[in-house]
Amino acid sequence: MIEKIGEFSPEVIKLLNLDISAGTDIYIGATNIAHMVKEHKYEFDRYFDKIPLILSAPDYVRLKTDDGSIEYVKHLSKYIKIAVRIAGDGEYYVRSLYTVRDRITKKLIEDGKLKPIDKKKNL
Repeated sequence: MIEKIGEFSPEVIKLLNLDISAGTDIYIGATNIAHMVKEHKYEFDRYFDKIPLILSAPDYVRLKTDDGSIEYVKHLSKYIKIAVRIAGDGEYYVRSLYTVRDRITKKLIEDGKLKPIDKKKNL
């Protein structure tokens, strides 16, 4: 089972200087879900249904240069992070879903590693 769960917005592509087209699909598969259930059960149970919202309206985004993952962060009741990476088939998949401590998130924001999404552009 593989299904589309979101897509890359023009703003995220521009902010992170990604070499992909706006509207490029983001998928989730059974192995991705199994990983989340096994490794991040708390977050899976509480936030799995919020993945489309986080991908479409993140508060912050980041491109991790060490592994090429694209991180989407949204503050719900906590800071929730979704990691998206390209797979061997050339498609992008949600790989993980977890909470991030406020202190760590704030430090990444202060250091300019997490880039804010301009909410005014999305209205």
